[in-house]
Amino acid sequence: MRKPFVAGNWKENTDSRSSVELAKAVVAGSKGLAREKVHVAVLPPFVYLSSVVQAVSSSGVAVGAQDVYFEPKGAFTGEISPGMLKDVGCTYVLCGHSERRHVLGESDELVGKKLTAALGGGLLPILCVGELLEERDRGQMEAVVARHLKTGLAGLSAEKMSAVTIAYEPVWAIGTGRTATPQQAQDVHAFIRNWLTDVYGAEVAGQARILYGGSVKGDNARELMAQEDVDGLLVGGASLKADEFVRIIQAAA
Repeated sequence: MRKPFVAGNWKENTDSRSSVELAKAVVAGSKGLAREKVHVAVLPPFVYLSSVVQAVSSSGVAVGAQDVYFEPKGAFTGEISPGMLKDVGCTYVLCGHSERRHVLGESDELVGKKLTAALGGGLLPILCVGELLEERDRGQMEAVVARHLKTGLAGLSAEKMSAVTIAYEPVWAIGTGRTATPQQAQDVHAFIRNWLTDVYGAEVAGQARILYGGSVKGDNARELMAQEDVDGLLVGGASLKADEFVRIIQAAA
């Protein structure tokens, strides 16, 4: 049985005060659910990681980072290593979020190096995959998602794959006026699980958690979670409102 997982990606939002207030509100709202019935993580900006880790200490809420660099240390101005994230109390880290790929220009190969480094540094990576609007319209969803999986998980053994979460982001349904239906989400999640079965075998694929990350809200969370291969939710804007995020956690639980 795959325990549901809900992660809130705060992106470039909050400040030193509001990040702590939001984290504490999530802890209070998810008490009795987080860890027992659903895994919950919040992913604040780098500069607030330490204070958010402290705010959620002794609770069931974990903390993750939004990105990581693949080198352990060195002359890489502005970059943050897996060891640094682990040192301040991070458990999870996003790798290959659509905004990193399509706004900041990260290549598939770079995403794979980051994921491998994250695992080596003791973090639990969340590999983000998903197609653009034009790729969807050309019927290229399967090719794009398979490429993201192949490069992101390159060289990973079945044992290491067990520490990785996959998050499907339909980039075409974010800010375009088009909405992905729960069935469309299920179809892609099933494709991902079949791909994992082909590469890693049925046991590993059956245990892998696949999150959905396309404009998740309290109103659609329950229907999304009812899909057979949707194991959790990667939440963007709705995770910045504690009440809304807690509704999503409750739906997942």
